[in-house]
Amino acid sequence: MPTLSPTPERPTEHAVARTDEQQHFGVLFGGSPAMRELYRQIERVARTDASVLIIGESGTGKELIAKTIHERSLRHAKPFIPVNCGAIPATLVEAELFGHEKGSFTGAIAQHIGYFEHASTGTVFLDEVTEMNAEMQVKLLRVLESNSFHRVGGTDLINVDMRIIAASNRAPDVAVAEGHFREDLLYRLAVVLIRVPPLRERGDDVELLARHFLDELNRSGNTDKVFSRRALDIVRGYQWPGNVRELRNTIHRAYIMSDDQVELADPYANTKTRRPSVRDGLMSVPIGTPLADAQREFIFATLKHFEGDKRQAARALGISLKTLYNRLETYQGRAAE
Repeated sequence: MPTLSPTPERPTEHAVARTDEQQHFGVLFGGSPAMRELYRQIERVARTDASVLIIGESGTGKELIAKTIHERSLRHAKPFIPVNCGAIPATLVEAELFGHEKGSFTGAIAQHIGYFEHASTGTVFLDEVTEMNAEMQVKLLRVLESNSFHRVGGTDLINVDMRIIAASNRAPDVAVAEGHFREDLLYRLAVVLIRVPPLRERGDDVELLARHFLDELNRSGNTDKVFSRRALDIVRGYQWPGNVRELRNTIHRAYIMSDDQVELADPYANTKTRRPSVRDGLMSVPIGTPLADAQREFIFATLKHFEGDKRQAARALGISLKTLYNRLETYQGRAAE
């Protein structure tokens, strides 16, 4: 993961100036073919009330995409309620989603209106939906089919008109195959399936986003800092396993610690060698590169070669799809540390 360079230099003739020529779609930035296709899908699905399942690695901006769909829909003036299914204790999920009546359980000292009821006529965003426990999956499926539910401890049937957008950083078909997620619920949620490309598949968008984040920081801090040419080389050359979130945090740290010129340390510098490189379908790994780093770079290069198709990549690597997902989750977890 990129770290900060010691004592940044003052700007020189090699510093690269900022540019205001940024391509974006609402709050989403990027002009790569992968992002243009994503914008096309958002435009089409936003006009409907269809349930949407967004899949993508951690840090790719799945909640921003869900919010963009909501803001471009006929429900845009109604509530958008984000719910992180993995962050709510299993014992409280039902009460948080459906609400509860006073006295329905220990600690229920008053009636509580749940997320679904608050979101009526609007949109509920269920992030990390594949982390939901099996019992709640059954109840969620029932709500999706009937658009109604009972508060915990209540007898009145609550009817709601809401749109569900869900997201996961796990492959839903793998979660189904492993028995962690109901297949019928997957079909109900994924009327439209949208895949968010990782940053390493977005080409020049990496530099575009880096400049955008620096411009935001300059505006808020009333400064005029610029990237050095070397910093931009690092931005373009790193794989960013933590995706847009990692890039944003790295730029923010570098901005805080820099003077007029923003510098980044080479994330591969600890190998004391050049980083692995790919050219014409061949990967060159410098002597001295740690085996774990070489393996990670080879997996990323294979994914890029197959344009993000994880099934083809796993087949070419000679590993199972489940193993590939486990490796990618490990890399993402390290990037977030």
